[in-house]
Amino acid sequence: MTSENAVENPTITVGAFVTGAPAALSLGFLAGARGAESRVLRTPRIQKLGLALAGFPHYVHEGRVQIVGQSELQFLGQLTPAERREAVAKLELEKISCILVTKGLAPPAELLEAAEGAALPLIQTPLVSSVAISAVTEYLEEALAPREVRHGVLLNLYGLGVLVEGKSGVGKSECALDLIMRGHQLVADDLVEVRRTRPGQLTGSTPDLLREHMEIRGLGIINVRELFGAAAISGPTQVDLDILLQRWEEATEVERLGLDARTVDILGVAVPHFVLPVSPGRNLATLVETAVRVHLMRLRGYNAAQGLVARHREMLGERKTTARGAADDGAAQAGDDGAGDGR
Repeated sequence: MTSENAVENPTITVGAFVTGAPAALSLGFLAGARGAESRVLRTPRIQKLGLALAGFPHYVHEGRVQIVGQSELQFLGQLTPAERREAVAKLELEKISCILVTKGLAPPAELLEAAEGAALPLIQTPLVSSVAISAVTEYLEEALAPREVRHGVLLNLYGLGVLVEGKSGVGKSECALDLIMRGHQLVADDLVEVRRTRPGQLTGSTPDLLREHMEIRGLGIINVRELFGAAAISGPTQVDLDILLQRWEEATEVERLGLDARTVDILGVAVPHFVLPVSPGRNLATLVETAVRVHLMRLRGYNAAQGLVARHREMLGERKTTARGAADDGAAQAGDDGAGDGR
C-alpha cells in the first residue's frame, strides 16, 4: 500500500476554525464558546442567515458558517423584542454550527442570550461581509479539502509535480537525491500529504516536521537546504504525474510500446501514471527524467509509439500499393504477349 489515512470528508471544529483562521479575520467569541469543540464545520460554503430569520428556517444548511451582516441586523432591529425572540427561536439552533457577525456589529440581546443558552458559538469579525466571506471560504477550502498521506517522494521536475512511489527500500530517496543534484527541487520525502484542493486538482506538501529533510540509508537524516541551497527546496505543488518504482521480479505488466496512457486514482482524481521496473544497473534518475519528458510531449499531442505505428502502417500501405502495381503491370504485359501470339 502506498497511501494511508485517507480522509474523503474531513471536518473541523468551530474552535479550531476560530484559532486557525487568518489573522485578518480577527475572530472572537461573543457567546456560546462552550460549544466550540462540539460543533463542526463540514463544507467551505457560506450561508447568510437572512431568510431563516425572516421565517424560513428550513433553508438553513448544517455544517456551514452562517453569516449575519448589516442587513440581517437591520431587519432584526425593526422587530419588537418579542418578535426578535420568536425569530431567533425558529432558527433550530441545534442544527447551526456557528454564526459569524461581520463588520464588528453588535447583535441584539435576544440572539446573544439564545446562543449562550444553546452553546451555539456566536463569533464576530471586524471585516465587512463580502471580505469576510472570501477569507473564510478560502481558509475552509484548504482546511476541509479531502486528503490522504502517501509514502513516497514529491519533486518539482521541469515545472511539474512528480510523485515517486514504491515499496520501502526500492530506491525512492536515492533517486530523488540524484534528481536534486541535477537541479530539480524536493517538496516532500517519505510522507507526502496530498489534498484535493479543487475538482480534478491535487496539491502535495510535506509535514512541517519533515520539511527540507530526507532519509538516506547509510547516511541517515540530511538537510537538503543546508547541503544544496535554498533552490533545491520547493513549497507545496500540484501533483501532475505519478511514477511507481517496482522491483523487476514484481513488475507483472511492463509497458513495452507506450501506446496507451495509464492513470492511477488518487482521491478520485485520475493522475497520469508510469510503472518503472527497478533492477541493478538501471539509472532511476534518468528514467524518471525521461518519463517526465515523455509526459510533457504527450501533453503537447505527441506520442512516439503512436507515431511509429502510423509510420509502420504507412510503409505497409506503400508496399501493398507497389506490389499491386507490379501485379497489374505483369498482367498487362501477359495480355500484350497473348495478343501478339494471336496475330
